Amino acid sequence: MLFQVGGQGTRPTFFEMAAAQQLPSSLRAALTYSLGVLALRRPFIHKILDYEDECFALLTLVLETHSLRTTDGSFAESLYGLRRRAVNIKVKGDNKSPDAREEINHTGLEKRQKVLSVVFLVILPYLRSKLHSIYNKEREAALQASLWGHEDERFGDTDYIDDGGNSIVSTSGSDTEESVRERLRKKIRKIIAACYPWIHAGNEGLSFAYQLLYLLDATGFYSLGLHALGIHVCRATGQELMDTSSRISKIRSRERERLRGPPWLKAVQSALLSCAYGVLDYAQTGLIAAVFFFKMMEWWYQSAEERMSAPTVYPPPPPPPPPKVAKEGIPLPSDRTLCPLCSQKRANPSVVAVSGLVFCYSCIFRYVSQYKRCPVTLMPATVDQIRRLFHDV
Repeated sequence: MLFQVGGQGTRPTFFEMAAAQQLPSSLRAALTYSLGVLALRRPFIHKILDYEDECFALLTLVLETHSLRTTDGSFAESLYGLRRRAVNIKVKGDNKSPDAREEINHTGLEKRQKVLSVVFLVILPYLRSKLHSIYNKEREAALQASLWGHEDERFGDTDYIDDGGNSIVSTSGSDTEESVRERLRKKIRKIIAACYPWIHAGNEGLSFAYQLLYLLDATGFYSLGLHALGIHVCRATGQELMDTSSRISKIRSRERERLRGPPWLKAVQSALLSCAYGVLDYAQTGLIAAVFFFKMMEWWYQSAEERMSAPTVYPPPPPPPPPKVAKEGIPLPSDRTLCPLCSQKRANPSVVAVSGLVFCYSCIFRYVSQYKRCPVTLMPATVDQIRRLFHDV
């Protein structure tokens, strides 16, 4: 079976489509790296990095809207000389005839297709990025809760003693003190954390299937989004590439003609439009240069010669198996946040170095001082082998 690797015809190759699809992620990595370097000298830039998803979504919204309006293609596709065309399928001859053939005609994009293209290019990637961040936070919280317990359990029932040592103030972290909005937010985050892996796996599976079918020339749609919109990505002809600049100038002149008001107001509005168009043109050129610079630096620091000459770095060894519970030892509770000795939530958690098991500090200190061994594995231990675990709250 022969794959299409050349540049003939109007159908882009698989490698052109893959390069156009990977350009936004490379652009984001280049901008994030550049801002991270600048933030070392200008701390206020950290505020931009705190809202990285929103800033990048706003930037791509401007670029994709302008590119679809002027070139009928996304920002990445226009850089590779590609254009989006609506698909119209017509059947030649009688529909009942077995020899009837389908003819695919490509036309320009409608306004609805341009709007939906912006949704698939900007809105959906932004939502996917936010869902991924929520999933990561919930996974980290679950890992911390497996060792330290939940926050309401760790800090809810806490006693505070005043300086005189006479009065004690107790606080209770019950669910009744939480607002309905906070509980609803936590429930939504848990649902997202449970559903996101399946959504991500399904999306990746569909993307792989469409890309494989496109590589085998079994379909003309590179992704599910293009199939849902009924859009083919085609190579722009030489005449279309030459007419792009004139088309942009016509659109801009038409917008200047729509200006209303007195002459001085029209002049101000025209100057503002010219400045906005100039900034947009320079931004596109700067973004292309940023991607090129990022790729060059990536090649410079991770060249093939460096990887060949660098010493082999082996992966870290797997952790040792968990210690076995002795026959006469204390059994481990099913809840990992409980102390095996007192069967309560661990207070001041401490680990025994010989076994790696975690107990309350007071419980394990008393037990090891008396019996000189781990209460679960019965391995010999001393109080010097007890290590406190500290958690930055």
